[in-house]
Amino acid sequence: MKTELTPQASVKKDGLIAIPAPLHAWLLPIIIVAAWQAAGDFGWISATLLPTPLVIAKQFVSLGFSGELWEHFGISMMRALSGFFLGGLTGLVLGLSTGLGKMAERTLDPSIQMLRTVPLLSLIPLFILWFGIGEFSKILMISLGAFFPMYVNTFLGIRSVDVKLYEVSRIFQYSKLRLLTKLIIPSALPNILLGIRLSLGVSWLVLVVAEMMGTSAGIGI
Repeated sequence: MKTELTPQASVKKDGLIAIPAPLHAWLLPIIIVAAWQAAGDFGWISATLLPTPLVIAKQFVSLGFSGELWEHFGISMMRALSGFFLGGLTGLVLGLSTGLGKMAERTLDPSIQMLRTVPLLSLIPLFILWFGIGEFSKILMISLGAFFPMYVNTFLGIRSVDVKLYEVSRIFQYSKLRLLTKLIIPSALPNILLGIRLSLGVSWLVLVVAEMMGTSAGIGI
């Protein structure tokens, strides 16, 4: 007679406790946090250099209830979103221009692709020299980081549209506007959405670096 295994079964045949599969990914983080906490409690790690997780959690709760955390978080979010919209919109427009126009591609794309290879963090001294450490410099740096993922993915999305779809559009005698709105943009939309996701991630990454340049408000102070 066969026996059915139920989800409640937590002991293997060898006597070891079976850990549910969804919890496997949590094992290593839990071990690291526990070791971190233990090292802090035993004094192996200086509290001024690396506070324990419990101290960080208590401070997080304290700042959250006082409202100070959310005030600075809102300022940082406005910086990140401002830079994202400025850089993302510019990347979208230029990606559409170079993807749709041969002249724009030959004129703009080589220079943009060359600038894309320059590490963004290496430009920090120039940003400080040219624009100072004010709000404009931070937003401009974030927008530069958000620009390239949006541009590259928009350009690739337009250029990856199936040629057969263009042939079908000629049969139906699509106008240029209808070709753009009914064929090109919908076909390139997956790449454009990927560019938006990557640009958002880069915006938050550059925000940390931008606020390290010097700021009186924000989560990086």
